[in-house]
Amino acid sequence: MSDTLRKEIKERLLNHDYHCEKELTLSIVSGKWKVVILWHLGVEGAHRFSELQRLFPKISHKVLTNQLRELIEDGIVQREVFPETPPKVEYSMTESGMTLLPIVEMMYEWGKKRIEQIKHENN
Repeated sequence: MSDTLRKEIKERLLNHDYHCEKELTLSIVSGKWKVVILWHLGVEGAHRFSELQRLFPKISHKVLTNQLRELIEDGIVQREVFPETPPKVEYSMTESGMTLLPIVEMMYEWGKKRIEQIKHENN
């Protein structure tokens, strides 16, 4: 999601001038990779940056970084740096982020069913 749109939504929320709660939810999960990032972190647990990159070979370093930063900024994902050499960094879901997991899983199940429907319609 563009930075301008994210800032606009945040300003409207702070001013109590938003259209509906669904708008906030969509602004948080909008992004090509956010839902799948959330699914992996929520279902599989914490991942290092390089592990996430391997899961999504077509994602660029910059895009993954931006998607994670936005999720962190929204309080959905946390970044933990472990004091060791070399430094170890892990990303995991926050308590608030875990409350999104049922929604993400329902999206996954709906998508799976819809793919099957489309396959049957095209046969």
